[in-house]
Amino acid sequence: MRKPVIGITANVLTLDNGAERAAISTDYVKAVELAGGVPILLPVVTDTTVIFQQVKLIDGLILSGGYDIDPLLFGEQPADKLGYISPERDHHEIQLVKAASDEKMPILGICRGIQLMNIAFGGTIYQDLTDVPKVIKHMQNAKKHVPTHTVELVEDSILGNFFGSSIVVNSFHHQAVKNVAPGFVIAAWTADGVIEAIENPTSDFFAGVQWHPEMMIESQPLMMDFFKRFIVAAQ
Repeated sequence: MRKPVIGITANVLTLDNGAERAAISTDYVKAVELAGGVPILLPVVTDTTVIFQQVKLIDGLILSGGYDIDPLLFGEQPADKLGYISPERDHHEIQLVKAASDEKMPILGICRGIQLMNIAFGGTIYQDLTDVPKVIKHMQNAKKHVPTHTVELVEDSILGNFFGSSIVVNSFHHQAVKNVAPGFVIAAWTADGVIEAIENPTSDFFAGVQWHPEMMIESQPLMMDFFKRFIVAAQ
């Protein structure tokens, strides 16, 4: 049986000598492979026809983590605590996720990916979580696979039906979804009210999570099952 091909969006890394590299964490690659998919890297490109061709090559799309997102994309000026941005990557991924959505393929946004997904379809994000009153710690110091805070799932949501009423997850972010894009609904949040997951309820698998499930597949079997569910949707 042919295994589904899963495109994973790449970061643009600039080395000390100025050379640029397209790169992704091997955690994404490992999660997709072990779940039964064929992972391929989708580097940042600017030609729209090439982006459409990238989509034609894949059966499912993962929007990976990475740098902050350009606030001009959602009508805001840069806040003081905004980190490094990559407008080229932002524009590439916005076109990519819209094209993938038009093809009705399964899409999973992880960390930055949930934020980018939300912005692409008309939502906004917090540029920094210090804007949230009584915010809990969302940038953990523990090892990457260690769960550090609780996430409450929305009853009868697609993700809620999969994960149950609550789970404990890892956390590596200082930005988060603020206003949810039209067509999406909140699927999970933390005790401080920060949105931890969104989903398109009309799709079989079109969701974003703020945590990093790919980092937890060896210690949390449910996170491995989550990737398997994504791969099944891509078949």
